[in-house]
Amino acid sequence: MVEIANNRGGKPMELIQRYRHHLSTARDSLLQEISSLNEHEFNQAKENAWSIGQICHHLWKTETLFTKAILFGLKRRPITDADRKPVEVVLDHAVKYQALEIAVPDAGPFQVEELLQMLGESRGLLLDMLGKVEDPAAFAEIAVNHPRFGDLPLEQWIELLYMHEQRHTEQIRELKSLQS
Repeated sequence: MVEIANNRGGKPMELIQRYRHHLSTARDSLLQEISSLNEHEFNQAKENAWSIGQICHHLWKTETLFTKAILFGLKRRPITDADRKPVEVVLDHAVKYQALEIAVPDAGPFQVEELLQMLGESRGLLLDMLGKVEDPAAFAEIAVNHPRFGDLPLEQWIELLYMHEQRHTEQIRELKSLQS
């Protein structure tokens, strides 16, 4: 089970370090799965399913959108008392989701190196933003509306991001096993 980087009762800078740790762990697992793929393996799709390249493009789009949502919340700074939501459900593969139109990947084909670079850049922007937050307590105090979960504290946007990446990394493992 995944540890939640909960701000309640933790020291603010430790919170940022926990976010960085979970984001890094999720990304390292993803990169381990895709780095050695050739273009054919990366773009091979089963009927009614995304290719590994499309999954990675979806992860890039999602991370870009989440970073924008978090920045929006930090700039707007509405102090709310939004309840934590059960975002861990995203790790349950029995629960199926339809990607929002804005996060649906392009048809491809994709180049492994290009998507690795895009994922690196989007993660760099997210980590840069996290590093510039003066008051990490804001992650628990500010909520932004999420299309599936409603008003979601910013801390849960970050948690949801690495859990979402874990979910899709597992999906990639399954696709790779079917390609063998």
